[in-house]
Amino acid sequence: MAELVYPPVVAACKTMFRVLDLRIRLVDTEHIPRTGGAVIACNHVSYLDFIFCGLGALPADRYVRFMAKQQIFEHRIAGPLMRGMHHIPVDREAGQASYDEAVDRLRAGQVVGVFPEATISRSFTVKGLKTGAVRMAADAGVPLVPIALWGTQRLWTKGRPRKLAQRHVPVEIHVGAASYPDPGDDVAGATDDLRARMQTLLDEAQRAYPDAPGEGEQPWWLPAHLGGAAPLPE
Repeated sequence: MAELVYPPVVAACKTMFRVLDLRIRLVDTEHIPRTGGAVIACNHVSYLDFIFCGLGALPADRYVRFMAKQQIFEHRIAGPLMRGMHHIPVDREAGQASYDEAVDRLRAGQVVGVFPEATISRSFTVKGLKTGAVRMAADAGVPLVPIALWGTQRLWTKGRPRKLAQRHVPVEIHVGAASYPDPGDDVAGATDDLRARMQTLLDEAQRAYPDAPGEGEQPWWLPAHLGGAAPLPE
């Protein structure tokens, strides 16, 4: 597969990160397999998460093909980029075709990225997960790798103004050990296990985060259980 678009997009993003002096830290990227197919399941706190999740796979020299809603592919600017990077459009009225394409890509040795929460978590905890990530990994016979992002919500998240030019923001990218779902597994149970592992990774990323609120502060970007002003999960 020719990679004419992905490399320059990655280079442009890295240049922007340097200009903004984003303090990006990648942890345990050795869990990303260097060959063969794999499903990456990432938490979702920002509209920019696909960029940073994809960044977590670059040390393994892998490009992630994300599953994204069809409307993005129809955008006059984003659409050509998404198609050029060989991401996978998801039509929610015909989801089986997208699922089948993702499984075919995995069997062909590609890395497919999904956000199993399906939408941004405004509580900044891991929401309930859809079962697709587990089912795809099982059907394709590939590892399932969790990733947790933290800090990206400070740049652009649901219900908050964009701050894409904000400088010096720390971003944590934590990669977890792979699991190997089997077609005979209890899908609901395996999905619950994935959610628990993603939340553990997120907890680690939050503990490691170098920015902390001042005394008496209740910042919007922290979850309620850490003293922040984000909405409760319910």
